Amino acid sequence: MKRLLSFVLAAIMVVCALASCSTLEKDDRGAVITMYLADEIYDFDPALAYTDAAAAKVFSLIYEGLTRLDEKGNWEKAMMDSYKELEPTSEEDGYRIQINLRENKWSDGRAVQASDFVYAWKRILEPTMACDAASLLYDIKNAREIKMGDATVDDLGVYAVETYVLEIEFASKEVDLDAFFRNCASVALVPLRGDKVASSEKWSKRASSMETNGPFAVRGITVGEELRLERSSYYYRDTESNQALDKYVIPYRIIVNFGYGDKEKQLEHYEAGDIFYMGELPLSARADYEKEATIQDAPVTHTYFFNTENKLFEKPEVRQALSMAIDRQALAELVVYADAATGLIPSTVFDANGKGKFRDEGGALIESSANLSQAQSLLKQAGVTKGTFSITVRDAEVDLAIAEYVADVWEELGFTVKVEKLSPEKEPSTEANQSDTYKDLFQEAYAAGDFDVIAIDYQMLSSDAFSALAPFAAEFSGNGVDMESPDYDVIPHITGYNSEDYSALIEEAYAAGSDSDTKTEKLHEAETMLMEDMPVMPLLFFKDAYVYNDKVLSGMKDTYWGRDFKRMKMRNYMEYKESMEAAESGEE
Repeated sequence: MKRLLSFVLAAIMVVCALASCSTLEKDDRGAVITMYLADEIYDFDPALAYTDAAAAKVFSLIYEGLTRLDEKGNWEKAMMDSYKELEPTSEEDGYRIQINLRENKWSDGRAVQASDFVYAWKRILEPTMACDAASLLYDIKNAREIKMGDATVDDLGVYAVETYVLEIEFASKEVDLDAFFRNCASVALVPLRGDKVASSEKWSKRASSMETNGPFAVRGITVGEELRLERSSYYYRDTESNQALDKYVIPYRIIVNFGYGDKEKQLEHYEAGDIFYMGELPLSARADYEKEATIQDAPVTHTYFFNTENKLFEKPEVRQALSMAIDRQALAELVVYADAATGLIPSTVFDANGKGKFRDEGGALIESSANLSQAQSLLKQAGVTKGTFSITVRDAEVDLAIAEYVADVWEELGFTVKVEKLSPEKEPSTEANQSDTYKDLFQEAYAAGDFDVIAIDYQMLSSDAFSALAPFAAEFSGNGVDMESPDYDVIPHITGYNSEDYSALIEEAYAAGSDSDTKTEKLHEAETMLMEDMPVMPLLFFKDAYVYNDKVLSGMKDTYWGRDFKRMKMRNYMEYKESMEAAESGEE
């Protein structure tokens, strides 16, 4: 009898293992969960995901890099399975490592290969490709030279030596490998399918032309109505075995709903039980939901970029005066889920030496309260006491509220200020069987430098301060070189800021390599100088706040850039499904 019982138990364990203990029943594919995740985005190119906090929340669900960051900003393995140091083959060799990848697949079932990382990294290093994240790769041999037009992408020290093996040669024998792996978690450095990028210049705007390697795939984009994300059937899953569909990703589909209207109407539907998660709350309700909401510091500084080539803003005294006039504490109270910015770098970023948070060590470089009299004095000293200009913003409630407040203050100083809201513009398709796409007019204005002052969600590309401070140095801006100029002139930061002294500090921080104390010291000096020159004006350190129906949902996990929904469950899902089916069929 005992032998029979043991056999039965063993059989049950084998069946459970083969089915990977699926939560699905019969032919059910899993829960369909409706939510309001964040404001709409119109382009899913990960190389452009650093001016909008909403993009990071979506991209962290659909893409996966070599590493990822946990909620505290520490790196952990993602597509990287293991790595090892390699012996140099000559005295000229830099430090070399070999990375073994986990076997994963794109959302169409093709294997994610080492060559997909090579392609994506070479792409953002092209001299003609503007991408702030380029300097994240400058530790790699020839990366900087490629961006400056002094080498070709074929010279990059990154090689796909086997299908799932990536080899990296660094520019120096002294490299801070921990910082490099933190950088590798940036969504800008995820792998890309070269065939998809080459297929159409609108590849990142259509679900039909986009393949991703994260837990969810984009299966539908209807602007103004919904974004449909579905569980990738291939995410680390052996499709040839009997592994459960929900082994690694539980929910089948996430519907990000935009069709209910503005956030206040979205909240009404949340309260009515039509949607189960609100990742953005309307300003009018934020104070009421402070106790109910889950709130954490976000790696985002809401920042105004000045066009320093505009005559009004060419003097640092003018930019300083405009900054001094703002009561950041009042702005924080307006937004509710935010703190007054005291520098550019928020509290989510580490010192390079790992001894503390960058903001704690750097202290307050900007006053939270306003000083109108000193602002007026500086303007008089600079000889600029009036002028007309605009603040360019996304069509987003928080951005508009901040801009209207700032415009009122600056008009008190004697300026005439217009808030210019840029909404997306429809691009009717001229291709057969292809959906329409939308131009992100805000992103286009930013990329072209077509603004006086522009409101940016300055997204931290990494939990390392270098990634946020380096782009203000010309050779680290990510804008490459002007290939049409006789001397291949370096293109500085989009603000036009180009300080030799600031660039020298970034050079010293970069040259410090694994000397983290020196790197930390130089980065603090650089931030101090940047706040004195003020080509960018930090306003608020944003907080990430969300509410969800805990009677319906469970299993969510916080990450550095947002939520991890892989293990999200709908409680009593089958009962809910049956009740919905009954309601749809008119049964009571």
